[in-house]
Parts: sequence; C-alpha cells; structure tokens
Amino acid sequence: MRIFIWHGYLLTGTGSNEYSQALARTLAGQGHEVTVFCQDPDAASLDLGGARVVRPQLPGPLPVFVLDRYADAAPALLPELTREVLDEYVAVNAAAIRAAGAADLLITNHLLMGGPVGAASGLPFVVKAHGSELEYAMRGNDGLCEWAAQSLAGALAVIAGSRHIERVVTDLVAVDPRLIHVIPPGVDTDMMRPRPRDEALAGLLAEAAQDVGHGERLPDAGNVARFQSFFADPDLPRAVYVGKISDEKGVPLLVEAALELRLPTLIVGFGPARAPLEQRLGEDPAGAGIVFTGPLQHRHLQFLWPLVDVSVAPSVFPEAFGMVAAEAASCGCPPVVADQTGLAEIAAGLRQFYPTRFAELPAFPTGDVDALADRLRRTLALSPGDRADVSAAARDAVVGLWSWGSVADRIVALSDD
Repeated sequence: MRIFIWHGYLLTGTGSNEYSQALARTLAGQGHEVTVFCQDPDAASLDLGGARVVRPQLPGPLPVFVLDRYADAAPALLPELTREVLDEYVAVNAAAIRAAGAADLLITNHLLMGGPVGAASGLPFVVKAHGSELEYAMRGNDGLCEWAAQSLAGALAVIAGSRHIERVVTDLVAVDPRLIHVIPPGVDTDMMRPRPRDEALAGLLAEAAQDVGHGERLPDAGNVARFQSFFADPDLPRAVYVGKISDEKGVPLLVEAALELRLPTLIVGFGPARAPLEQRLGEDPAGAGIVFTGPLQHRHLQFLWPLVDVSVAPSVFPEAFGMVAAEAASCGCPPVVADQTGLAEIAAGLRQFYPTRFAELPAFPTGDVDALADRLRRTLALSPGDRADVSAAARDAVVGLWSWGSVADRIVALSDD
C-alpha cells in the first residue's frame, strides 16, 4: 500500500513524536511505500526504514499544546491562535499532502490539527488521538471540540491508544463511538530487549560517545563519564525516569522517594522542572545520587533500561498510554507506574503476566510518595530468582500485548472497514 503519515511536529523526544517515527519505520519495513510529513529538520538522520520525508513550509506559527523551544519554528499555543491562522496552517499542510500524489491511506496525528488536515487532504484518512491535544488544548474549549467533531465526520476511524483516551474523546467530541478503535501504541520488541550487563553498558557508552552538539533537546555533555560513574558498582540497585521533566509528569515525587530510599536514580529528559529540581538536589547531601542526563533517544535507551532495576512513570496528569513503561518492560526492566488513566492500563497488562504474589508491584496510588517509595523498596528487595521471574513476565506482557508489528497491521486494516 501507499501510506502517508502526517505529524505536525518533530519525530523524537515526546510520545507522539516517537510514535510517528516508529509507525513509519514499521510500515516501511512491512513493504509499504511510506511518506512522512513532519516539521523535523533532522528527520533524514533517523531510521525510518526507507520512508520518504516531506517538510511542509509553514505560513506562520506552529500550533502546539505546550510551549517548547523549536530551532526553526515559532510555536504558539493552539487555543490562542485565530481560526484564520489555523485555517491557513491546514491549507498549507493539505496542499503538501496532495502534491505528493495519491495514497491508499493517510494517517494523521492529534484530533487537532490532524483532523482538519486529513479532511482537507481529500484522501481516505484515520486520525490518531493523543492525550496532549485533548487535555491541554481541547478540554474546556467548545469551539475547538466542535471543529474536531466536524473534521472527524469524514474519517475512516479515530485511533485511541487506550480505553482512557477513548473515554476522553467521547466526552469532549460529538463523534460516533463506533468510529473509535482502541489500538495501543507499539513497542519495538526486537530493539527493546533484555541484554547482559556487559553488552548493555558497552552499548550505552558507545552511543553516548557518538553524541554531538548539546542543548535542551540533546543529551548532556559528559554522559560517557557520567554513565561510567553511575554504573561502576554492578551490585547497586538503580532506578530511572524517562520523559518530560515537569511537575505534571510527577518527577518531583520520584525525587522525594529516591531521596528517602537513598536510591541512585537517572532522570532522562528535558523540561521546565529540571532547573528547580537540580537546585533542590544541590541542597541535599543525598542529592548526588540523582543524576540528570538530558534527553536520550531509543538508540541509548535500548541499552540503558537493561542496566537498571526499575523504571518509574509517576505522572499525576492523565496519560494516553505508558509507552516508556512498556518499552522498559520489553527490556526486562520492571515498571512502577501511577495507577491512573493509560498508565493503569499498562499495570493491568503486566498483572496478567506477573506471578500473583507480585500483583501490587506495577502501580501505586497517584501522587502518593510514600506508596511510590514502598513499591520501589519492594521491587528492589526481590530475590534474584523472583526478580528474574518478574523481569521475564514484564517482557512477556509486552510481546503478547504491545508489539509494533501487530499495531501496524491493525491500523492498516482500518482502511478495509
């Protein structure tokens, strides 16, 4: 099939960005002719499986849900932009899609702006809903919700990554519930897999040594030495967080729990809470054990997760799907997640495969730092045999429930419905 993927942003760094990159790579690897429309100036350096990349020239600001810095785009919050500006944005992107020729299927991301772009393209399209547009832009904005509903009327389907997102879409948008298909995001289980410690550490150091250039969205300088020091003692228990560093993502909760447990912890990502957290840790003698790395890519993470004992997703804000928790589990690194929305669905999936006596380990009550510390303490206290059982069960859950190949097949099948 000839398949187009439209994603109005970058292809690395956030959940929807990584989703679009992985979906393109998987579809291309399955033999489809894939073209990706995005705003990533570095897309050519990514492994997209041979997919072609088109970067539409924007007529004005880039509509976003949370303000971040872009190297060569001017982001502006979507709800603050006029309909005239948004219509021009849609027209330019739809024209770029039409200029690429015919396609059997167009997959767009975010109800806004993916819905309007898909509708204007003239192609058969499906829209992938993500949590960001729903919670940060559409909730409480009747005008945007109505525009999304109008745009979705001609869609083949709306893809929700979890039951939670399905509920939010039906709550906010007047859309036929039969149009919504729950298809979780996928995990590259070939890339994300358990590895022996020596192989994983050598791989992580080699990838860090290749990092060039540094900035908020790039790995920190000096990560090779940082990782060598952090992983020097093979017997020391360790935790990791991967994602945006913000209060909404619950990172301060993890920091407090790690300080209480004196637990060496890596904080991987970028975001507004990094600076105040670093200041807080600098004032605490135990803070030296909590290390920031800047954002890392999958080429790093495939080696990082097998090296740590637990991966934490402590978000206090609704999540579409716990992708980083699923990827960690695929590497045999047991996740501990906040028991809410899409993260709770990850925990439920893990419980299907975990030994019954460990059913409480994957989740803790949202926002409860004492409960988080308890789950971390109990996970780290597992005997070697029990840890091996939990690690293998986490891996089995991902292979059985969330592999990318099955996800791509289910999306392509929507064109036949």
